[in-house]
Amino acid sequence: MTVTRGPAGAALATEITDILVAHCGLDPDAASDTPAATLAELGMDSLALLELQAVVADRYGVRIPTETGHLSIPAVADLVAEQTTPPEQTTSADTPGHTDNSIVIGAPRQLVWDLTNDVEHWTDLFTEYRAVQVLHRDGNTVRFRLTMHPDPDGTVWSWVSERTADPATWQVHAHRVETGPFEYMRLHWRYDTEPDGATRMTWVQDFNLRPDAPIDNRAMEDRLNTGTPEQMAIIRDKIERIARQRGLETDDDE
Repeated sequence: MTVTRGPAGAALATEITDILVAHCGLDPDAASDTPAATLAELGMDSLALLELQAVVADRYGVRIPTETGHLSIPAVADLVAEQTTPPEQTTSADTPGHTDNSIVIGAPRQLVWDLTNDVEHWTDLFTEYRAVQVLHRDGNTVRFRLTMHPDPDGTVWSWVSERTADPATWQVHAHRVETGPFEYMRLHWRYDTEPDGATRMTWVQDFNLRPDAPIDNRAMEDRLNTGTPEQMAIIRDKIERIARQRGLETDDDE
């Protein structure tokens, strides 16, 4: 196995760490304090390793073994580097898309969790959705159809997504089942409690557009990084209003 000690290797190891933190529940302090630790020593179980495998396949187009618990983060980066296309053969537009947005909501985490995971009532929270139709439920997993309001050209976009909530870790993983212009679209939501009792809600989106899509990944990132904060702010204001009505305010003043 090669050892990626140069800047590119270090950057890739950082990206793998970010994936483990965003998608697999890795404690970033543990990764920083023990850089040579194996994934198993860092607390990554079989489900976390499956998620790592899936995200790496989506983002880099390579497949790593599921049995990677005995490897360190730099060693996983080596596996990915050995299979990826050299940078000089790719362009910025070719690389998969990734966005990471968060907002602090002045309300308890349980309230934020309950309201934002009540899929049937998303039209009460989001302004971009015209309709939500739940198609199937299995435990904490729900499959549903989202329909947006018409865009400026009069086109109505609609697709099916599947969403699995994990109340024990305050995380949600979702993906588009009907991908439309995307080769894939994966979403990860996290809910963290701030020191003052407020809630930081984070949405991570990893995607890749099809070659025949009307825009490229960078343009889609720009759209999402504009629209996502706007929707988050709307949701924050609505939840904080509900929190005040229920007497559940926090000291958050962000």
